[in-house]
Amino acid sequence: MESISVQEFNVPINTNTISPGITPALETDLLIVGAGPAGASLACFLARYGLEGLMISASPGTADTPRAHINNMAAMECLRDIGLWEECQKLGHYGKMTKNYRWCESMAGEEYARNFSWGNGSRMGDYDVASPCHPMDLPQSLLEPVLVRYATTHGFKVRFDTQLVSFSEDKKTGKTDCVVRDCVTGVQYHIITRYLFGADGGRSTVQRLLNLPMTTIPSGGTAWNVLVKADLSHIMPHRDGNLHWCMRLHRDYSYMAVGRMVKPWNEWMFVWLPKGPNVPVVERSFEEWRAMVEDVIEDESVKVEILKVNKWVINETSADVISRGNIFCLGDAIHRHPPTLGLGSNTCIQDSFNLSWKVNLVLKNIASPSLLSTYNTERQPVGAQLVTASNNVLRKHISLWQALGSAPPGSSEEQRLAGIKELRSNSKEGKERRKLLKERLEDMQHETHALGIEMNQLYISSAIYTHDEPEPYTPIDREALDPVLYHHPSTYPGRRLPHVWLNTVIPGPLVSTLDVAGKGRFTLFTGIGGEAWREAAEAMGNKTGVEIKVVGVGRGLEWEDVYLDWEGKRGVEEEGAVLVRPDLFVAWRGMRGGDEGARLEKVVKQVLGFDG
Repeated sequence: MESISVQEFNVPINTNTISPGITPALETDLLIVGAGPAGASLACFLARYGLEGLMISASPGTADTPRAHINNMAAMECLRDIGLWEECQKLGHYGKMTKNYRWCESMAGEEYARNFSWGNGSRMGDYDVASPCHPMDLPQSLLEPVLVRYATTHGFKVRFDTQLVSFSEDKKTGKTDCVVRDCVTGVQYHIITRYLFGADGGRSTVQRLLNLPMTTIPSGGTAWNVLVKADLSHIMPHRDGNLHWCMRLHRDYSYMAVGRMVKPWNEWMFVWLPKGPNVPVVERSFEEWRAMVEDVIEDESVKVEILKVNKWVINETSADVISRGNIFCLGDAIHRHPPTLGLGSNTCIQDSFNLSWKVNLVLKNIASPSLLSTYNTERQPVGAQLVTASNNVLRKHISLWQALGSAPPGSSEEQRLAGIKELRSNSKEGKERRKLLKERLEDMQHETHALGIEMNQLYISSAIYTHDEPEPYTPIDREALDPVLYHHPSTYPGRRLPHVWLNTVIPGPLVSTLDVAGKGRFTLFTGIGGEAWREAAEAMGNKTGVEIKVVGVGRGLEWEDVYLDWEGKRGVEEEGAVLVRPDLFVAWRGMRGGDEGARLEKVVKQVLGFDG
């Protein structure tokens, strides 16, 4: 569009509005479309830098159903960085309540198999050493109000019932003119913004109007979420866990039902997944859904109240490009997939965390606008991997169903129960089926204990300096054997900062490396003999305006390596240095000291987009 002055936006916008006359345009540097986990967390992370902006949502308020619920450690570390970890911990459920992942005939019926899940069982140690946080079940309906409250008390404004209609870019000013509609009054008006963020979900208007290329695999069918009140407390003591696949082999269903805990143990979401992409979509009344839920609970003493029913499509879609110019998409707008793996809202939050510090530095003229392009370079591959991995796990579920003997719709009861009978038989076929079931249960660990896929991101971009590395990153130890299941901490540039517990020489509370880093700053870790890095960091701060906090870890320094764990994970000599970005990813590491000022300047210039 042609350049238009701000004053020229002050014209009648919609002749059909309830109040005729002039509707003045709003102006903001930051406009976020969508107030779900992606948009609301982005508002939080931007607000923590003292930035002000506007967040709009077509919804009347925060989520009215639980929707996403599994929160992994990588996402929780982002929220911990702005002080929300303790509040999330109070609201979420973990430990015994998320201990098992079960496959059963019905909620009250016989159990066919179970796996430990979410850091329980033999994997507990792996999770404990990977992060100061732990996984939890925190429904979206509880998380969103926490995020919105933080954002609005730190400088962001939010307008619900406000829909983005269209936008156009002014190439001369670099600003975007957005037409929005008040869903209550019908009034349309303009918001002029320097940066536009599309966090508006799977039917994203921003993504559609920006015409981002998408890779889409045909739909896996239509699923249903049925939210219910049902007190199952009397049957849960020996069925601990938050997810229960109800196989219902005794019934000829076209769908498989998953009982998902929302509130222990009296509120549940029953998710009905089709047994194939071509299962007919049947609209049912609340009474019909109630009968189906009662059947998969299979306990006549339980009274079921249907609260809400939603249908959704099993997607396998990811964006090939996630930003253009000063317009960025994040969350479900760019990666759409089934809830298997539980990475949806977690990836949304990490998209926001990655983007926020870059926008902050560019907006304050500390970094080059070219830094913003690294959002696409770093996060697009993560979203694409998530979409594929989530659908692959759903396909693994189907393999497990087959091992238990699940039969296609229309099969007789004898056919549906043949597999279970064979599992219990003293026969060659029985031994083979039991072996098959064990193999497929072990394979399901790629969902219930996918620590690697949660934590093993490796960013490759101009905001990562690898020129001092002798060779590309190569996974080692168990991560090399199975990068989905296992995480090996490393300070290789582009990897997340390893979590290590630190303390002071006079012992006090343990503090994680993730707590002394982050907080909106770059952090430079060094050790005994690394004093020259302090002067270099101060000089860089004075020259560029970027804040670099120097942290000394070693005997006699401000932090003690209390378990000598940092010594094994830092990846550099004592007098070397590890530079960590505000998003807790390693930007660069120098193996040894020497020429500190010139080396650090070269690195920081590239990371900020001024060189390279």
